[in-house]
Amino acid sequence: MNSFANQTAHRLEGPPFTLFLLSKETMNSKSLPALAGSLAAAALVAISTSAHADEDFSFDMVRSPALAAFPRCVPNAHASVRIEPRGAVEEMQVRVEGLPPNTGFDFFVTQVPNGPFGMAWYQGDIETNEHGVGHGKFVGRFNEETFIVAPGSVPAPSVHNNAFPDAILNPITGPIHTFHLGLWFNSPDDAAKAGCSAGPTPFNGEHNAGVQVLNTSQFPANAGPLLKVKP
Repeated sequence: MNSFANQTAHRLEGPPFTLFLLSKETMNSKSLPALAGSLAAAALVAISTSAHADEDFSFDMVRSPALAAFPRCVPNAHASVRIEPRGAVEEMQVRVEGLPPNTGFDFFVTQVPNGPFGMAWYQGDIETNEHGVGHGKFVGRFNEETFIVAPGSVPAPSVHNNAFPDAILNPITGPIHTFHLGLWFNSPDDAAKAGCSAGPTPFNGEHNAGVQVLNTSQFPANAGPLLKVKP
């Protein structure tokens, strides 16, 4: 706000508003239009501050850059994500669109958005309807404290033995934050039908998924969207 406005208006601040009290002389002044402009600018600042203080956090998922070699593969794929604090956990709402109809997909939290993805955490499935739109709701810790850790190496259960067999011993690792999101075709066959690569990946419950279609690669590799969510 300019110096004139500071001299002619008293400001009382307190969330979620800022109240300006104008003197009688100011109300009758020829400079009132200039003051009005200053007050409008201050109001925009107040609105912006309130938005940043909002607990919910929303962002998009974009088409995976790995699909650049397959222009016919889900060219309009997109997702919107909203994370809402729920006390000791967060609730993540995901809406996908522009995907093949009546098709299954698998949703992951990952260390980095693009291959080789680093550490990844399976969240659940999203099924599209006849319009290629799907919804998922996931509850867990989705904030700047989300991480994977393995202080020691111990035997692990072996359940699936295919192109990507289960490891029988976990690697030792210190805490590794996982701030990105990714969505994969549940089936390589479904991916091929959509004009994508038919190669298998381990990103479903049985480790025989299709390629990734959406991720959060518009964010930096080491600063994914979950980093912006405060616990």
